[in-house]
Amino acid sequence: MRQQPVESLWTKSFILLIVGNLFIFMSFQMLLPSLPPYLKSIGASGFEVGLVTALFSIGAVLSRPYTGYILQFKARKSLVLIGAIGLLVITIIYPISQIIILLLLFRFVHGLAWGWSTTVNGTAAVDVVPDSRLGEGMGYYGLSITVGMLVAPSLGIYLFQETSFTNLIYVSGFLGVIAIILLFIVNYPTPEAVKSTRKEDLKFSYFGSLVEKKGLYPALITVMASFSYGSIITFIVIFGEERGIEHIFLYYLLNAAFATLVRPFAGRWFDRRGPKELVIFCSAATFVGMWVLSFAYSNIVLAIAGILFGIGFGTLIPTLQSWTLSITPDNRRGVANGMLFSSIDLGIGLGGVVFGFLALFFEIGTLFQLASFFLIVAIILTLLEGRVKGAAKRQFVS
Repeated sequence: MRQQPVESLWTKSFILLIVGNLFIFMSFQMLLPSLPPYLKSIGASGFEVGLVTALFSIGAVLSRPYTGYILQFKARKSLVLIGAIGLLVITIIYPISQIIILLLLFRFVHGLAWGWSTTVNGTAAVDVVPDSRLGEGMGYYGLSITVGMLVAPSLGIYLFQETSFTNLIYVSGFLGVIAIILLFIVNYPTPEAVKSTRKEDLKFSYFGSLVEKKGLYPALITVMASFSYGSIITFIVIFGEERGIEHIFLYYLLNAAFATLVRPFAGRWFDRRGPKELVIFCSAATFVGMWVLSFAYSNIVLAIAGILFGIGFGTLIPTLQSWTLSITPDNRRGVANGMLFSSIDLGIGLGGVVFGFLALFFEIGTLFQLASFFLIVAIILTLLEGRVKGAAKRQFVS
């Protein structure tokens, strides 16, 4: 029997899209840990500092349903560039005012642009990747997200602490400009299902564009995993200072390095065996990594935790994205992508708020341990997924 030729994955457009998306995420994630202390330094109250995360998350969640609706009938290129340019403009205007209310408004608009951009870029990536290599391709694309989430915060903290907030904005803006140039060069294919759909044929429903029912299960697991990560992104720097760990950057560096190293194996695992076993393995590795981190008092233990977290969480989010998109119809992938990224934002935002409150009663190492149990919930949900489908199928047959 003649073997089918393997479809090419590493096209020029795919490479440019990955690198462009990496710079988008780095440009944004650099600001994530630095905006709260910046607002505090210019006189913001504790409540106002808390609004930095809340308003951004609200903006991102609000914009994604409408973006998913547009993606059902519109070509990708203009939408990708609108998102990238919007993020750049909001980024570079942060330093022009020290009025707290105005900065909070900027943050809300930044959330709207972020929700738009992440939804559109992820959907464009699905269109570029061959269906036969979806798990592998979206895994590499997801790696650009993971590396941005894990590396950029430490770079932003360094620039903010060692130079100034203005210099941080300059670097973030420079990365945003490079991203726009790269994303402009990409050749964006438009699926036939999108070409054949007219705006007049669609009725906009906010809930219908917020939720793609076929992808609800992996989205719920994403919320659980991101909830755990919310404790890390909120407290890792403070944790290092309290424990006297000098090189906290090692955690981020090894996260990114090992997430990159395991990506080819994880992508092939997904394409050959599906997502379930991979999600369980990644969740378990992340769980162990969080417990190792909670006992860290040295750079060596911190490094081991970073390796485990990179192998686990660094692979988990791309896997969940691939799972979601693999079970979603082509013309609904924009909605599914938006729902997945909203799940990430929701999990991180809630995790930061909940564990920020619990920090009043527990030391940070204990918070990491508490947060890790949401990964056990993710494992249980993954194990139950097949049983729920099987039960539903048996009921339908009977």
